[in-house]
Amino acid sequence: MPENVLLPIAVNQPESWQKALPAAIRQAGEGGTIHLLGIVQDFGSSMVATFLPKDYEKTVLEAMKASLNEFAAANVKGVKVKTHVGHGHIAETILKSAKKLGVDLIVMGSQKPDELRSMLLSSYANAVVRHSPVSVMVVR
Repeated sequence: MPENVLLPIAVNQPESWQKALPAAIRQAGEGGTIHLLGIVQDFGSSMVATFLPKDYEKTVLEAMKASLNEFAAANVKGVKVKTHVGHGHIAETILKSAKKLGVDLIVMGSQKPDELRSMLLSSYANAVVRHSPVSVMVVR
């Protein structure tokens, strides 16, 4: 049974955690730890960043951390939980966090695919599954 489970979520998108959270809790068991990961996606363009306030990134990361802490307190029961915030490309941030945290398993929520979602959302899960050095559970 995995001792450390990484669960990347978007708190404001229940499809990222409604089914994945119970699966992660089951996998972690009583002695395990769930590492909740919130990711602030990189804009990919420095030009966009010039239109944002100077402390925008710091403010967003702090808000994400607070949101994850509130989510964890309200929704994660029966296992230890730690919250983490990352910044950058989603799949890369998940993989880097998995390595840094030494997790045994990554659990990801995924919606039923359609053409648009397949191109946008499931590409993250696909990239994580293809490149992860640890097992990945995709929950629908």
